[in-house]
Amino acid sequence: MLTLICRHFVARASAYYALIAITLLTLVPTLSLIPPGEHLTQITAKDFITVHTRNTPTTYYEGRQGPTGFEYELMHRFADYLGVSLNLNARHHPESVLPAVRESGDLGAAALPLLPNPSGIYYTRPIIQMQPLVVYRRGLNGISEPGDLVGLELGTLSEAGTSEALRDLQNRYPTLSWKESHELEVAELLARVENGTLDAAVIFEHQFRLNRLFFPNVERGFILGDPLSMAWAVPSGRGLGLLEDANRFLQDLQESGTLDRLVSRYFGHDDYLEYVGTRTFLDHLDARLPRYRDLFQQSARETGFDWKLLAAVGYQESHWDPDAVSPTGVRGLMMLTNDTAGEMGISDRTDPAQSIDGGARYLRSIKDRLPESITGDDRLFMAMAAYNVGLGHLYDARKITEMRAGNPDSWVDVRAALPLLQQREWHSQTRHGYARGGEPVIYVRNIRRYYEMIEYVERSRQQFFQLEQTPVNDDPLLLFELVPPLN
Repeated sequence: MLTLICRHFVARASAYYALIAITLLTLVPTLSLIPPGEHLTQITAKDFITVHTRNTPTTYYEGRQGPTGFEYELMHRFADYLGVSLNLNARHHPESVLPAVRESGDLGAAALPLLPNPSGIYYTRPIIQMQPLVVYRRGLNGISEPGDLVGLELGTLSEAGTSEALRDLQNRYPTLSWKESHELEVAELLARVENGTLDAAVIFEHQFRLNRLFFPNVERGFILGDPLSMAWAVPSGRGLGLLEDANRFLQDLQESGTLDRLVSRYFGHDDYLEYVGTRTFLDHLDARLPRYRDLFQQSARETGFDWKLLAAVGYQESHWDPDAVSPTGVRGLMMLTNDTAGEMGISDRTDPAQSIDGGARYLRSIKDRLPESITGDDRLFMAMAAYNVGLGHLYDARKITEMRAGNPDSWVDVRAALPLLQQREWHSQTRHGYARGGEPVIYVRNIRRYYEMIEYVERSRQQFFQLEQTPVNDDPLLLFELVPPLN
């Protein structure tokens, strides 16, 4: 599914290339007077490229470990590709980026929609597709089709591309009206839907995917219109060298699969948890995890795991509750059995420090006992599965995998075999017999999701929660301009 999501985002529409070609043909007389590499030569001479961008979670922001963001990753890689340093100007809103590129910039990279007839601008090849999406405040009923937007307090960002979809819709529904802002960003727009200032908003689907974790009261509605393409912008009139290099760079990223991986990393968070689970997870992330963060980090240093992975295991086991007890007598934050606690030298399973230490060392011992032929993430995922179902049952699943002509060193193949331990036809042929083999599959999947969510929140919390420090205007709609009905 994730691969399909990534491929859906990565744009391959040849129509846009035709648009660019037509634009360039109209400029041939002008271009013939300009050295093709003039702009690129200037960038190389000054040894840096100036990129006009925006300070948003989907584009660029300062995380705990320095600059990050989807387009920042691309900009940084492109600067390396050119062999120059990266100089960012992030003091922009959507409508100010292109004027800055025309006047003084080398490149614009700010979730720019590829639109026809740009003045003084060339667009690169498409990077990803951006699908306009209606989102609304949870609790509003019947928001399922375009006509339902009439009469709502509806908002979007100006010059970001989403307003184009609304203008097209207004031709069908002349009474439709909405508010646009050139000062807000997507997270701020969603905050206004969350708090009831707006009923609904139109943003891009990938923006919702990235932001939804922080706005659990904002519900996905329906897609609106056709997708646009995200592209970079370079100034026209200074040769085509930079444009050609940017297109080669982006094509290489696409063909190598790097672009898919970046899309997956930043925008692959749409189906992690249902509403209640997301709300509970975020509540516990704030209320419980800080008590145990130092313990997870200490155990991580001693066992070589990422502390966020150990925290994810702890959340899957107990929701970070040191007094948790299962019906079978497993207890504590890491839910250790009596036998495991004894093996790890743990005297009090309800003591958080002992439980986390014992659980981390136990996971390490399982991982170390696996055959050397299992490597990389496959080794980690199988160790987590064995933590849940037992090492013996994992080996039985590996045996079934071989019986089915699969690869016993591949988690994907073993994952498919584990549920068969519930079927007599298969478990009767194994050493350890029946097991609830579907559980470790869900167990590993959940831990991977919790881990990525913790990592994502740690990486970007600072960016989102700056909203809480922003002075609130007495009139929260003052930052918007009204687009009136047609009649």
